[in-house]
Amino acid sequence: MRRAWVLIHRYIGLAIAGFLILAGTTGALISWDEEIDAWLNPHFYHVASRGPYLEPTELARRIEAADPRAWVRRMPLYFEEGKPGLFLIMPRVDPRTDRLFDLDYDQIFIDPVTGEEVGRRKWGKFGLDRPHFVAFLYKLHYTLHLPEVFGIDRWGYWLMGGVALIWMVDCFVGLYLTLPSRGSRASGEAAMRRTWWQRWRRAWTVRRDAGRRRFNFDLHRALGLWFWPLLLVISFTAASQNLFTELFRPALKLVSTITPGTYDVLEQQPLHKPVMPVLSFKEVAEIARADARRRGWDEPAARIFYDQRYGYYSVSFYFPGEDRGTGGMGMKRTFFDASDGRLIGQRIPWHGTAADVFMQMQFPVHSGRILGLPGRILMSVMGLVVAVLAATGVVIRYRNRRARGAAELQQARSHVSHETAE
Repeated sequence: MRRAWVLIHRYIGLAIAGFLILAGTTGALISWDEEIDAWLNPHFYHVASRGPYLEPTELARRIEAADPRAWVRRMPLYFEEGKPGLFLIMPRVDPRTDRLFDLDYDQIFIDPVTGEEVGRRKWGKFGLDRPHFVAFLYKLHYTLHLPEVFGIDRWGYWLMGGVALIWMVDCFVGLYLTLPSRGSRASGEAAMRRTWWQRWRRAWTVRRDAGRRRFNFDLHRALGLWFWPLLLVISFTAASQNLFTELFRPALKLVSTITPGTYDVLEQQPLHKPVMPVLSFKEVAEIARADARRRGWDEPAARIFYDQRYGYYSVSFYFPGEDRGTGGMGMKRTFFDASDGRLIGQRIPWHGTAADVFMQMQFPVHSGRILGLPGRILMSVMGLVVAVLAATGVVIRYRNRRARGAAELQQARSHVSHETAE
């Protein structure tokens, strides 16, 4: 039976090794996405102007006036000194084709004092130039940039989510294979007398003086043991995010109650037939602020987002830095119907049913941001650990195969020599 599990572990590992090396190395880098992006594109993060800020809605009006094809879908509601405001853009419908315009950007950075544009880019664009490098890595990490086929754009999500599920199962297989076998009389009385822990303890160590082949095997096994809980968490949260709609949310509903959200209340509209809002950004922002005052929230309304496929606004409340610094666990959000301003949902960190909180934690845990800076450092290290585990597994298989081939060749030569002698 153990032999069968060895084969399963071997071939599963070989099948997903390339994906894990890619995901591990990109994950190690995107733990520092904002820092790398700021280094490559300082104009996206710093402006020299100082003075009173223009109204966010006025800046949005200017953006749309400069490009009639563009429609602002997210804007900041307050600005930080010395930093540009980030506005998210979506295309309007081309009246000649009844389809969305093809825009080559979806982010615009605006100086909130002068109203001047300081940069633009398309998030996730396949490219290694400075503006797109970090977003390219991000999308590569969880979708491989697989294109839309047959009108479906989720092939990359499904592939990497499936890899994560297989990896999660393989974590248990690998753990089982590190456990000491029962042994037999043939293994020697001394081995039989050692306790179970004494025999397993060797799997946790790396012998550096036992040759390169043994060192590689020990490193693969020991890393897998020392970091096993984190590997399991990373694989699970990766699968849960990529397969959230298809698998994770339906499975969670079987064991717990999920508070209905915007996607449960409203109906999704076709991509090229966006819902036009009745209420403006400014009107909904005021409704949201009044609602926050009734709740006793101290955090300011930081940004507002419009979902054109469902027809709702989302208003986020947080202090500067808390949206990214904690992976969203420091951010409260309320959702309002764009037609009448009624409250249709909320997301308050650490509040709701067990399923609600569990869903909230997936990205913060996967990224390590739930622990702040130490968590980001840990996940950056874990990205390298995942890559090393996958690479050492491939090396083990390669060296075993080469050794087996050499042994078979030697056996064949011995057989020929024996026949020649006869």
